[in-house]
Amino acid sequence: MDLTGKVAIVTGSGQGLGLAYARELARRGAAVVVNDINADTANAAVAAITAEGGKAHAVTGAVGSTEVAQALVDGAVETFGRLDILVTNAGMLRDKVVWKMTDEDFDQVLNVHMRGTFTCVRAAAIRMREQGEGGRIICIGSPAGQRGNFGQTNYSGAKAGILGMVRTWAMELQRANITVNAVVPVAATAMTETVPFLKPYVEAMHNGEQLPSFARRELGFGGPEDAAGIVAFLAGDAAAEVTGQAVGVGGDRLALWSHPDMTTTAYHDGGWDAEAIEQEWPTTFADHLESVGEKLPEEASAQ
Repeated sequence: MDLTGKVAIVTGSGQGLGLAYARELARRGAAVVVNDINADTANAAVAAITAEGGKAHAVTGAVGSTEVAQALVDGAVETFGRLDILVTNAGMLRDKVVWKMTDEDFDQVLNVHMRGTFTCVRAAAIRMREQGEGGRIICIGSPAGQRGNFGQTNYSGAKAGILGMVRTWAMELQRANITVNAVVPVAATAMTETVPFLKPYVEAMHNGEQLPSFARRELGFGGPEDAAGIVAFLAGDAAAEVTGQAVGVGGDRLALWSHPDMTTTAYHDGGWDAEAIEQEWPTTFADHLESVGEKLPEEASAQ
């Protein structure tokens, strides 16, 4: 999986999952533009990558605006001469139940996750199309965006929206040989430390303890480095035909998420009024309703 000569941008890569992605891409030979809202954090990440023999350059700024997105692309082109890979990882949380969530809580999270993904992908797509040599765009999703999560109206909505955009961009950029995929990671980061059923496993990792097989396999939970391999794969030549997909990763587990689809259908001549639906519902639909939230194995549910 040689990425020598490739240039990547990884947003939100000063620490956590983003840093793991940036380090893995650099280890594979790519030059990496590191991004973080904090200059010291971004510079420390660059130092860590260069100390390992990689090439990296820091661009500080909070993703969301067109200006920061363009600064990231300009930083890649001016420093390394081109752009081949974009990983949109930057994120934040403002968790509250819907009746307590403020406009600011909602807007801040949507601005970073959803608008930030849009502006960065747009800027990268323009550059990649100008180069005419294809490219790789990898957007980071979340299980919360796939199934919902209590207290995360803003985050779940943004992550679900990102998947919708990924599928659209995969179609729009296919002729330019630019693949667009989503990675749905589960890993020990600052954003998962507050999840109650994951807390004991996060603490175990902080204490240098080995995670049990249940956590790594059934929960698909591990460290940030466990989620980095799929990013390197999707950035490489071996994934040239993979586009529009949502790939789950974490611990020892790798999985494909399905796209939304109709699961149960019925037909009624002349259309469906409320009474016809009331009559049909118990026999055709009632036993096929979808669940919400993560369906956790019993051991995790008991935590």
